[in-house]
Amino acid sequence: MNQQKNLNPFELWKDLFNQSSTIIDENLKDESTSKVMGQVLEMNLLYKKMLNETTEQYFEQVNIPTRTDLSNISALIINVDSKVDDLEDLVEETASNLVSQVELKREMTDVKNKIKTLDTKLNEIINLLTKETTTTNKVASKETTKVQQG
Repeated sequence: MNQQKNLNPFELWKDLFNQSSTIIDENLKDESTSKVMGQVLEMNLLYKKMLNETTEQYFEQVNIPTRTDLSNISALIINVDSKVDDLEDLVEETASNLVSQVELKREMTDVKNKIKTLDTKLNEIINLLTKETTTTNKVASKETTKVQQG
Protein backbone atom coordinates (compact mmCIF):
# COMPACT_ATOMS: atom_id res chain seq x y z
CA MET A 1 0.00 0.00 0.00
CA ASN A 2 2.81 2.31 0.75
CA GLN A 3 4.16 1.75 -2.72
CA GLN A 4 0.87 2.74 -4.32
CA LYS A 5 0.83 6.00 -2.40
CA ASN A 6 4.35 6.78 -3.57
CA LEU A 7 3.43 6.30 -7.24
CA ASN A 8 3.37 9.74 -8.71
CA PRO A 9 2.12 9.86 -12.37
CA PHE A 10 4.04 13.04 -13.02
CA GLU A 11 7.29 11.46 -11.87
CA LEU A 12 6.62 8.38 -14.01
CA TRP A 13 5.97 10.57 -17.05
CA LYS A 14 9.11 12.63 -16.34
CA ASP A 15 11.26 9.48 -16.08
CA LEU A 16 9.78 8.05 -19.28
CA PHE A 17 10.38 11.34 -21.09
CA ASN A 18 14.00 11.58 -19.93
CA GLN A 19 14.74 7.98 -20.90
CA SER A 20 13.11 8.28 -24.32
CA SER A 21 14.80 11.60 -25.07
CA THR A 22 18.16 10.09 -24.15
CA ILE A 23 17.57 7.13 -26.47
CA ILE A 24 16.42 9.43 -29.28
CA ASP A 25 19.42 11.72 -28.82
CA GLU A 26 21.79 8.76 -29.02
CA ASN A 27 20.07 7.45 -32.16
CA LEU A 28 20.14 10.87 -33.82
CA LYS A 29 23.88 11.14 -33.24
CA ASP A 30 24.36 7.91 -35.18
CA GLU A 31 25.11 8.41 -38.89
CA SER A 32 23.02 5.44 -39.97
CA THR A 33 19.89 7.17 -38.62
CA SER A 34 20.57 10.17 -40.84
CA LYS A 35 21.01 7.88 -43.85
CA VAL A 36 17.75 6.08 -43.10
CA MET A 37 15.92 9.41 -42.67
CA GLY A 38 17.39 10.61 -45.98
CA GLN A 39 16.22 7.44 -47.73
CA VAL A 40 12.74 7.81 -46.26
CA LEU A 41 12.64 11.43 -47.43
CA GLU A 42 13.72 10.42 -50.94
CA MET A 43 11.06 7.71 -51.06
CA ASN A 44 8.42 10.24 -49.94
CA LEU A 45 9.51 12.67 -52.66
CA LEU A 46 9.42 9.94 -55.32
CA TYR A 47 5.98 8.86 -54.12
CA LYS A 48 4.73 12.45 -54.25
CA LYS A 49 6.14 12.93 -57.75
CA MET A 50 4.53 9.69 -58.95
CA LEU A 51 1.22 10.64 -57.34
CA ASN A 52 1.28 14.10 -58.97
CA GLU A 53 2.02 12.63 -62.40
CA THR A 54 -0.68 10.00 -62.02
CA THR A 55 -3.20 12.62 -60.89
CA GLU A 56 -2.36 14.87 -63.85
CA GLN A 57 -2.73 11.98 -66.28
CA TYR A 58 -6.05 11.05 -64.71
CA PHE A 59 -7.33 14.63 -64.93
CA GLU A 60 -6.22 14.79 -68.53
CA GLN A 61 -8.07 11.55 -69.34
CA VAL A 62 -11.32 12.68 -67.70
CA ASN A 63 -10.91 16.18 -69.15
CA ILE A 64 -10.69 18.07 -65.85
CA PRO A 65 -8.43 21.13 -65.68
CA THR A 66 -5.42 20.94 -63.40
CA ARG A 67 -4.03 23.68 -61.18
CA THR A 68 -1.47 24.49 -63.88
CA ASP A 69 -4.23 24.84 -66.48
CA LEU A 70 -6.18 27.17 -64.22
CA SER A 71 -3.12 29.30 -63.45
CA ASN A 72 -2.35 29.59 -67.20
CA ILE A 73 -5.92 30.66 -67.89
CA SER A 74 -5.73 33.18 -65.05
CA ALA A 75 -2.55 34.65 -66.51
CA LEU A 76 -4.21 34.94 -69.93
CA ILE A 77 -7.25 36.64 -68.40
CA ILE A 78 -5.03 39.11 -66.57
CA ASN A 79 -3.19 39.90 -69.84
CA VAL A 80 -6.46 40.43 -71.69
CA ASP A 81 -7.75 42.62 -68.88
CA SER A 82 -4.66 44.82 -68.97
CA LYS A 83 -4.94 45.14 -72.76
CA VAL A 84 -8.61 46.15 -72.44
CA ASP A 85 -7.59 48.76 -69.84
CA ASP A 86 -4.94 50.09 -72.24
CA LEU A 87 -7.50 50.28 -75.04
CA GLU A 88 -9.96 52.11 -72.78
CA ASP A 89 -7.24 54.62 -71.90
CA LEU A 90 -6.42 55.07 -75.58
CA VAL A 91 -10.08 55.63 -76.47
CA GLU A 92 -10.47 58.18 -73.67
CA GLU A 93 -7.28 59.94 -74.73
CA THR A 94 -8.42 60.01 -78.37
CA ALA A 95 -11.81 61.38 -77.35
CA SER A 96 -10.22 64.09 -75.24
CA ASN A 97 -7.88 64.93 -78.13
CA LEU A 98 -10.88 65.30 -80.45
CA VAL A 99 -12.49 67.66 -77.97
CA SER A 100 -9.20 69.49 -77.71
CA GLN A 101 -8.95 69.74 -81.48
CA VAL A 102 -12.46 71.23 -81.72
CA GLU A 103 -11.58 73.71 -78.97
CA LEU A 104 -8.27 74.44 -80.68
CA LYS A 105 -10.02 75.20 -83.98
CA ARG A 106 -12.46 77.51 -82.22
CA GLU A 107 -9.64 79.29 -80.43
CA MET A 108 -7.68 79.62 -83.68
CA THR A 109 -10.72 81.20 -85.34
CA ASP A 110 -11.01 83.63 -82.43
CA VAL A 111 -7.32 84.49 -82.69
CA LYS A 112 -7.65 85.07 -86.46
CA ASN A 113 -10.60 87.38 -85.91
CA LYS A 114 -8.74 89.31 -83.22
CA ILE A 115 -5.66 89.61 -85.46
CA LYS A 116 -7.84 90.94 -88.29
CA THR A 117 -9.32 93.49 -85.91
CA LEU A 118 -5.86 94.50 -84.71
CA ASP A 119 -4.63 94.71 -88.30
CA THR A 120 -7.51 97.02 -89.18
CA LYS A 121 -6.82 99.22 -86.16
CA LEU A 122 -3.08 99.33 -86.95
CA ASN A 123 -3.87 100.35 -90.53
CA GLU A 124 -6.10 103.15 -89.19
CA ILE A 125 -3.32 104.28 -86.83
CA ILE A 126 -0.76 104.23 -89.66
CA ASN A 127 -3.12 106.21 -91.88
CA LEU A 128 -3.71 108.75 -89.12
CA LEU A 129 0.02 109.02 -88.42
CA THR A 130 0.73 109.43 -92.11
CA LYS A 131 -1.87 112.19 -92.36
CA GLU A 132 -0.47 113.81 -89.22
CA THR A 133 3.05 113.59 -90.56
CA THR A 134 2.08 115.08 -93.89
CA THR A 135 0.16 117.84 -92.14
CA THR A 136 3.10 118.52 -89.84
CA ASN A 137 5.47 118.54 -92.79
CA LYS A 138 3.25 120.99 -94.67
CA VAL A 139 3.05 123.27 -91.63
CA ALA A 140 6.80 123.05 -91.13
CA SER A 141 7.50 123.82 -94.77
CA LYS A 142 5.16 126.81 -94.65
CA GLU A 143 6.95 128.11 -91.57
CA THR A 144 10.30 127.57 -93.21
CA THR A 145 9.23 129.51 -96.28
CA LYS A 146 7.89 132.29 -94.06
CA VAL A 147 11.14 132.47 -92.19
CA GLN A 148 13.08 132.54 -95.42
CA GLN A 149 10.84 135.24 -96.84
CA GLY A 150 10.74 137.28 -93.76
